[in-house]
Amino acid sequence: MRYRIEHLTEYRYAYAAVSTEQALRLTPRAEAHQRAIHWKIRVPGSLSEASDAYGNITHMHALHGKHDRVRIEVHGEVELDRLADGWLGADDGLPPPVFLSETPLTVADVRINELAFGALKRRTAGGLLEFAQSVRAAIHYEPGNTHVQTTAAEALAAGRGVCQDHAHVFIAGCRTIGIPARYVSGYYYSPRHATHVASHAWADVWVDTGWVSIDITHGCFGSESLCRLAVGRDYNSACPVRGVRAGGGEEDMKVALTVSRLEPAAEQVSTVRAEEVTA
Repeated sequence: MRYRIEHLTEYRYAYAAVSTEQALRLTPRAEAHQRAIHWKIRVPGSLSEASDAYGNITHMHALHGKHDRVRIEVHGEVELDRLADGWLGADDGLPPPVFLSETPLTVADVRINELAFGALKRRTAGGLLEFAQSVRAAIHYEPGNTHVQTTAAEALAAGRGVCQDHAHVFIAGCRTIGIPARYVSGYYYSPRHATHVASHAWADVWVDTGWVSIDITHGCFGSESLCRLAVGRDYNSACPVRGVRAGGGEEDMKVALTVSRLEPAAEQVSTVRAEEVTA
């Protein structure tokens, strides 16, 4: 499948900021089933590319001098192959045990332990999918009740949250019983809802000899409807935009995201490339 993605994030400040520095994980990962095509990032100031500890393509953005807004524009195309029951296979990244470590956002409390040990009957891909569906049932999808630093334990106790919370609770439950699990950030395509106001989040789990992708929020294995931007131990190490600024006061953030499916014959696939444009 081939998709066109247009993603705008704009920050407006109460008064002029004097410095903004951000890490942008907004370029699709280079993976066996996923290829970025005609990918561009446009931001004011300087932009440099690197690879972080998890193998994510990361751009460091810096803007110095007075400014009352920052506009990040991303657009391009990505081609995704079908996944059989979410199977990603082994990769040459970090060893799976790295993703057994707790983080402040994925500490398993008594309730998470009870949910994991009660729902996860089989350490197979099918058993992990059933566990993901149990997490989804325990946390009603309801935006506005949690924030980016809400912990897994807090989200489960509230019984309400979003995809990020589903992923954190699922990951915490897997790790507490010794199954490596990692957080994934990216984009989700739905033929009914091609326009979203935020990115999506899900998880990968290590099963036997490879990674299996599971979309907890939708209760299914990862598929060609998911474009993968970054992986990490939790939201903080895989979030699309993270940074600091000096000045500016309160900020107002606007996000617009459109994911459109392209017909196979619409365009001929060209050479893979990633391009950054600074303004």
